[in-house]
Amino acid sequence: MIRILIVGAGRSRNGIGEYVGKYFHKNKAQVVAVLGTTQETSLRAASALEKYGIVSTPYSNFDDMVDRESPDALVIASPASTHYDYLARGLESGLHIFCEKPFIWNVAGHLEKAVSHVLNRAREKQLTLAMNSQLPFVLKDYEKLCGKLELRESNRFYAAMSPYAYGAEMIPDAMPHVLSLLYAVFGEGKVRHVKFDSTTPRDLKIEFQYVGLSGICETRVDLASQETQPRFLRLGWNGKIVDRSVDLANYNIYFNYEGQRLKIQDPLEASVINFIEAVERKVEPVIGSRHILNNTVLLKEIFDQYGKA
Repeated sequence: MIRILIVGAGRSRNGIGEYVGKYFHKNKAQVVAVLGTTQETSLRAASALEKYGIVSTPYSNFDDMVDRESPDALVIASPASTHYDYLARGLESGLHIFCEKPFIWNVAGHLEKAVSHVLNRAREKQLTLAMNSQLPFVLKDYEKLCGKLELRESNRFYAAMSPYAYGAEMIPDAMPHVLSLLYAVFGEGKVRHVKFDSTTPRDLKIEFQYVGLSGICETRVDLASQETQPRFLRLGWNGKIVDRSVDLANYNIYFNYEGQRLKIQDPLEASVINFIEAVERKVEPVIGSRHILNNTVLLKEIFDQYGKA
């Protein structure tokens, strides 16, 4: 059984560490400890996990946690500005890592070099490294409802999302999901002709052309900041657009399209399962090294162009 440490298991603001912990536990991994910025926040996070049957030890010191718990893997669900430090420390401690998106953000120096350094270090130490950018795991369900995705010479993708953040921070909050979907369908790619439009700090429209190895896709993303759950999500290709709905009473998730309704697996759980399998089988996860690098580089490019707009 894989022994898991979680950094950022609390639910302050918009964190998902608690739900990540739930799915690791459900899928036969053992969440042995959580790390918070203080002992108080760590205790709260550990207490919140108890409702899922998880008994974890709270820590406020990373090195103490690693030394005492004999872990196999580290989950990084803390704010993005902390990811680089925990990635480096986790890899040097010999841990497999499951890291929330964006992979690295607000790092001093050249972002692509920082990402490449982390990926190379994981490769050298033969450690599994995955980013939790969940939406590629909904593709099979999308095709069950809308039919097999057949690529054309020119394709269109549309998404509407409701990130917790607002203003420029909506981009690193939401766009990794979009870029991961485009990577999953069209392969490694570039973006060009990026355009923005907004009327308030809480809405943003982004349009660009994704040029991938297996096709070109005209992409439009509508972002509207939303503080409440469940988050709004609509997505699709070439005019076949599904809406997501969530039954909060039991957290069942559905895709809806033209009067049809399909219950789908939570893509967060699918992402967790894929990471566990990648560690156990010593294979590359779905959101692995090349995907992470391409995603982060394009995210930074879009963010920088917004700053210049």
